Amino acid sequence: MKILVTGANGYIGRHVVSELLNMGHNVIACDLHLNNVDERAEKIEANLFEATENIYEKMNSPEVCIHLAWRDGFVHNSLNHIGDLSAHFKFLTSMINGGLKHLVVMGTMHEVGYHEGAIDENTPCNPLSMYGIAKDALRRAMLQYCKENNCILQWCRAYYILGDDKNNHSIFTKLLEAEEAGKEKFPFTSGKNKYDFITVSELAHQISCVAVQDKINGVINCCTGKPVSLAECVEEYIAKNGLKIRLDYGAFPDRPYDSPCVYGDNNKIKHIIY
Repeated sequence: MKILVTGANGYIGRHVVSELLNMGHNVIACDLHLNNVDERAEKIEANLFEATENIYEKMNSPEVCIHLAWRDGFVHNSLNHIGDLSAHFKFLTSMINGGLKHLVVMGTMHEVGYHEGAIDENTPCNPLSMYGIAKDALRRAMLQYCKENNCILQWCRAYYILGDDKNNHSIFTKLLEAEEAGKEKFPFTSGKNKYDFITVSELAHQISCVAVQDKINGVINCCTGKPVSLAECVEEYIAKNGLKIRLDYGAFPDRPYDSPCVYGDNNKIKHIIY
């Protein structure tokens, strides 16, 4: 298949491009810069926020578009999330108007907001950050637009991503930075909260598997379906990477708006992969 990946030079995008290429597909990689993208891909450097009416043809008329492009993804209350929303909508609708029949968009569990337990495609959304609000709005708009224009929509809702940790601005990035700085202790919460952790390589595999089929659509949780405590995950990471630093439990209080246990229902992704 001919598959366009936007945000191809980003944290997730680079892994998705390589995964699709390894699966034997033709990949068109698009981003502002493409210096870290797999050389096997066809590359288009472009600013999608300047999308013209014939953008579908300019992107070489792909069969599938995987839209990963997103600014400030690690800064959840950046005003750019809301400011960029209309540009994302314009790009995606222009692609559909040009002839695109299959769209995959990167979503996030932050669309849901505070929730305890499993999240499925019918879980009500009440986002609590600018990032979640913008993603939720785009999801609602594209579900409606794709339905009206006979375009498949697969909304890949991601959870807590780890791996390739020097590029993801997560707690694991901060751990590596503290280790490199020679610090002996890392200030930490109680670590009791449980989350759905997924490696970026597994996430890329799941997104790719979603995109190359058209039988299971709508909101699809890209996750493990297994809640793991933050402490267990971080301690395992420290041991696996041979780090000397130790966690200073209780240095930070647990945040009242963090769920004690939240994870994705992975029934749909299991049916797609297996």
